[in-house]
Amino acid sequence: MIEISTTVDSLEQARQLVELDIDVICFGEEEFGLRLPHYFAREEMTELVQLAHSKGKKARVAVSAIMHPDKMELIPEYLGFLESIGVDDIIVGDPGVIYVLQRDGYKLPYVYNAETMVTSSRQVNFWAKRGATGAILAREIPFEELQQIAKDTQVFTEVLVYGATCIHHSKRPLITNYFNFTKQQDNVSKEDGLFISEPKDEETHYSIFEDKHGTHIYATNDVDLMFELKELYDAGLRHWKLDGMYTPGEDFVSIVSSFITAKKALIGDTWTQDLAKSLQKTIMEHHPKGRSLDTGFYYLDPEEIK
Repeated sequence: MIEISTTVDSLEQARQLVELDIDVICFGEEEFGLRLPHYFAREEMTELVQLAHSKGKKARVAVSAIMHPDKMELIPEYLGFLESIGVDDIIVGDPGVIYVLQRDGYKLPYVYNAETMVTSSRQVNFWAKRGATGAILAREIPFEELQQIAKDTQVFTEVLVYGATCIHHSKRPLITNYFNFTKQQDNVSKEDGLFISEPKDEETHYSIFEDKHGTHIYATNDVDLMFELKELYDAGLRHWKLDGMYTPGEDFVSIVSSFITAKKALIGDTWTQDLAKSLQKTIMEHHPKGRSLDTGFYYLDPEEIK
């Protein structure tokens, strides 16, 4: 079994994605969702749940924001809303939300995601014992450690196989503060295409933007593990995430289609390197110009990271 979950950036894109052999669509609203390609209104979220279920897919909602006290006061009402529209499960990283989930008895299974901190089977199993049905692994884990985690965890673990990686988050409006200091007027959203570089390395191209959650900085290269899928599959790492944060509309659908083809080939035992090369070509054709791809931390020696 291979489960593929994807983000969505519009109702139209969601309609195209659920026609494919994906398993889960992931989305959320601005107040409680963190780093999503698009934030949906509640009426749209209701429609997305109905759309997913009409095609036999799951609807997974990100409740992944950093929950400061003002947000925690609003959480019970929001969880009640998600339960009422039939959401299949939610993505949670804040222990306070998990506490409220269990204290008030919401019928909402949760997938644990604390971003860069989910790096061991011990941590995953800790939350599994406290009700988590799965966990989203950090994007900075080498394959050598991913294999061991897959062997030792009690619930499923999801791995990013395509998409961008956030490397820094601050609640502060850092770009706005900079523009105020330099007396410049400019926009600060993701669509404005801002980036920063390290002074000693002009090749770095860190995307940076602000939203109501603060400032987000992304790695120069996006992750692409098309050539590594067979290895992940054989290791039992069969829950794959595709994140369209910087890949909008039909381009993202085309890339998802490539991974669907790979999924079918692996399950049907027809996987070849020639097929991988062909699918990789499609990815390169639809990946955003100006954004590069690599395998992230996949081939790094774990000792180097420690």
